[in-house]
Amino acid sequence: MDEYESLSHTKWECKYHIVFIPKFRRKSLYGDLRRHLGEVFRQLAGQRESRIEEGHLMSDHVHMLIAIPPKYAVSQVVGYIKGKSAIHLARTYGERKRNFTGQHFWARGYFVSTVGRDEAQIRAYIQNQEHEDRRLEQLNLWR
Repeated sequence: MDEYESLSHTKWECKYHIVFIPKFRRKSLYGDLRRHLGEVFRQLAGQRESRIEEGHLMSDHVHMLIAIPPKYAVSQVVGYIKGKSAIHLARTYGERKRNFTGQHFWARGYFVSTVGRDEAQIRAYIQNQEHEDRRLEQLNLWR
């Protein structure tokens, strides 16, 4: 059994599988941006006392397994990560002609599922997502 986290009056294990995409599903998550973004996500999650346990950035979407304490809503943490990372990306990689806090990088919304007893299965899915996508693309080409 996994070790439970604790707050002052609770023991908890709240893990979520979250998927979100860039606006217009642009294929912009590659190269230096891909390596840099993983560290940015980890720092932002840490600011909300959350921990990214597994993650994979594809060229057009992000998968992550994240542990969020029950005192924070999932939407609050994901909104914070998406918002602050978009501002950071705009300031770091965008043009510096104006303030980029109003620009949007991520599309609205996200997919979330709770992780219960199938945590190992979800971790394997996240790790092998890129390989599976390529395999499915190859199968669709033959139809």
